[in-house]
Amino acid sequence: MKSISTNNALKPAGHYSQAIIHNDIVYISGQLAINPITGEKEYGSIKEQVKRVLNNINLILNEAGTSKDKVLKMTVYIPDVKLWDEVNDTYSEFFEEHKPARVIVPSRELHFGLSVEIDAIAYI
Repeated sequence: MKSISTNNALKPAGHYSQAIIHNDIVYISGQLAINPITGEKEYGSIKEQVKRVLNNINLILNEAGTSKDKVLKMTVYIPDVKLWDEVNDTYSEFFEEHKPARVIVPSRELHFGLSVEIDAIAYI
């Protein structure tokens, strides 16, 4: 088992790893809309936040030696199911033809008042 940590401002704020690799599978912890250079939270529109989170996940995938086309499954947490269409549109723009397994979970609120958190599983 190997812990992955990117060399930027996405360092975990709690007792967890950015990602863990085990048997050529990468398990990425939930990521928020945080600027990887400044560490600042980005409170833009839901589409902007989803794009930031997916790009942050891509940074972690690259650090782990894999890429977005190797993502097997994602879990997307949003505060309101009414955001589903906008999340889905941004998600499909990011992945293009690749369609990982996915679940979108409406929750009451997310950490720091952000509008999306996403975790991922990919292979190397």
